[in-house]
Amino acid sequence: MTELGDYLRACRAKVSPEGAGLPSIGHRRVPGLRREELAMLAGVSVDYIVRLEQGRAKSASPDILRALAQALDLRPDEEEYLLRSAAGATNSPGSRAKKSPPGAQRVSTATRVLLDSLTGVPALVLGPRMDIIGWNALGAALFVDFDALAPQHRNHIRLAFLDDRVRSLYQDWEKVAKECVAFLRMDAGRYPEDPALAQLIGELSMKDADFRHWWSSHRVRAQRSGRKHFLHPTAGELSLHFQVLDVRGTQDQTLLIYTAEPNSRSAEALTFLSGWTQTNQKERAENTAVQLPGI
Repeated sequence: MTELGDYLRACRAKVSPEGAGLPSIGHRRVPGLRREELAMLAGVSVDYIVRLEQGRAKSASPDILRALAQALDLRPDEEEYLLRSAAGATNSPGSRAKKSPPGAQRVSTATRVLLDSLTGVPALVLGPRMDIIGWNALGAALFVDFDALAPQHRNHIRLAFLDDRVRSLYQDWEKVAKECVAFLRMDAGRYPEDPALAQLIGELSMKDADFRHWWSSHRVRAQRSGRKHFLHPTAGELSLHFQVLDVRGTQDQTLLIYTAEPNSRSAEALTFLSGWTQTNQKERAENTAVQLPGI
């Protein structure tokens, strides 16, 4: 079995013959397109599909893979994942898959200054595997005190599944969790042999049946933008847009920013949370100063 073969089978299962413009003839033991139908739509041999799915193909032409992506009606990020899976499985030309991401990542001084200047919006810096490697005060106030977590536990998807404080924040947790799994699988396409990623997937699979089920569905998605609905213990209900921006000059670092519609109830709640955070920071600073000797 290979990741490429598993992904192709999963994609075939999601496409109905009618959706692909084919007649549905006869009883089907499994949903989706048959290999013969995919081969006809993509203009390749059935044997080639079989060899790809069984991991016996020595090479995979990008042109053929793109034809398969078109036949399967894949989105651009899904096509990218297909190409990367093929590159990792066959060492085909144009491979962009890497064995593992760079070691421990740090947030640059310039990015740190940017984070601290974003006082009105929650912001996080994510690294490979959705590791949380930077945050501003409002980002910690929205989610959890990241400073109090062990570094290996500062991971966006791990927190969403295994930390009850974060899990309970999402009003539509199942939708968010499925998206997180799809984001993580996209990372797996970039770094198919990353041991830290394998350890994270193994831990989540062992501890959460939902993750295990959704991971096996082979859904992939690139992080871009969307909306999330929170029920915060201090600020109440918030409906926030999120955007994921690349941090230029870094490898696989992204800036995740949450914003509210101007003059909305969520904007008021975010302003309240920001003020509450600043007050808590001031009180902690004053208490620390009182406890220091000679002050």
